[in-house]
Order: sequence, then C-alpha cells, then structure tokens
Amino acid sequence: MPNLKCLIVDDEPLALDILETYINRIDSLELVARCNNAIEAFNLIQQKDIDLLFLDIQMPKLTGIDFLKNINNPPRVVFTTAYRDYALEGYELDAVDYLLKPISFERFLRAVNKVSQMNSPAQVTPIPIMAESSSSGYDQAFIYLKADKKMIKFLLKDILYIESLKDYVRVKTAHKEVVAYQKISYLEEKLPENKFLRVHRSFIVAIDKVEAFSATLIEINGKEIPIGRNYKNVVLKILNQNNLLES
Repeated sequence: MPNLKCLIVDDEPLALDILETYINRIDSLELVARCNNAIEAFNLIQQKDIDLLFLDIQMPKLTGIDFLKNINNPPRVVFTTAYRDYALEGYELDAVDYLLKPISFERFLRAVNKVSQMNSPAQVTPIPIMAESSSSGYDQAFIYLKADKKMIKFLLKDILYIESLKDYVRVKTAHKEVVAYQKISYLEEKLPENKFLRVHRSFIVAIDKVEAFSATLIEINGKEIPIGRNYKNVVLKILNQNNLLES
C-alpha cells in the first residue's frame, strides 16, 4: 500500500513543527509540504497529489472551513484547532477527525488509523510487536512481523541481517528467510543500537554475526553486504571498536 501523502496547513509555526514531527514518526505517512495559510495550500493542492490534509480552522485571510468548502474532490481531512466550537461544522464537511490542540501523539495516531481503515482496512501497515523479558534479557527478546497474512516471530539473537525491498524487508536468519511488509527505517529505530547496525541504505546487520569486513564489504553467513559510502565512517569505527573488545 503506498504511503499517504500529507499536507499540513496552519498559521502557527509550533503547530506545523509538532505535526511534522508526528508524521515523520510513521512510515506509512509522507509529508509533501507544510503551508502557513489556506491560499498557499489551495495552489499546492492543484499541483500535487495529496491524500491527507491536516487543516487548521482559524487562519487569516481564509479559514480552514471556507477553504475546504471551495475545494473540488478534497483529500481526507483532519481538522486541527484550539477551538471546540467548530467541531460540528467540521464533521458536516465530512472531516475524518477533529483534533483539539495541544495534540498528543496518541490522539494523532488514532486519527491516522481512521484514515488508513477508510482507505483500505485490510492493508494498514502493520506495526512490529517487540518485547524483551526483563528476567532473561536480550536472549529472549523478539519481534513479530507480518508476512503471508500472519504475524511471524523472530528472536532478535537469531537475525543475521535485514534487507530493504522498498516497502518491504527481507529478514534473514540461519534457518529461514521471510519477506515482511515493513520499512527498514522503522526497524532501525526499534532495534537495539548496540546489537544492530545500519551499514547501507538497504541493509541492517547484527553486529555479533559479522564474520569479516573490509572498507567496502561485510560478510555474514557467506553473504557479502556492501557498506554504503554515507555509512562507512560510523560502520568501520563501530566494527573496529567491537573487534578490540572481543580480542
């Protein structure tokens, strides 16, 4: 399922910053632009495909409600405002949700889930489920990823490397290989950084599974994995430090 292309319209810089931060936390969302007035947003919507509009109501020159009334075939709309009084009118315009400022991330996420379910209930991007036992630590830590219409469990200690396939990832262990619907950037944020290392825009490796490395390649279980130019300095520093600790 393609990412939802988002536009934020708000005359408050802080509100724009908060919503941008929230959007960037969710891999299924893509921020196309942010506008500080409705007129700028109107021109942009004529030029770009927008799936989801986060729209403030009280703005100078043109309110969010008047703006929405003048758009043909508008995208999904989530109103964002500091005023409760506009809620009824917002829903009458078929807004998906109405977020009252200050907006928490949890409330934002609920609104996004509503949009995802409306667009395609069966294809909402699965969020990995990760857990670590406090008593047994990393050896029992695991992650679930969705593949073939089911959630598949991976012990983190068994993962050799993860390869990006655009909107999917290939997760490789010594005994299995699974292609799951998830983005590599999301997994990079969730996996423990002392155990896993992003070495290329398309690869994350388990540090303790590295069998050999050079300035350009890493070898794991007979697989040669390239070291990206933008990752090289950090990767070599960490691998060299790890080698010194083990020797």
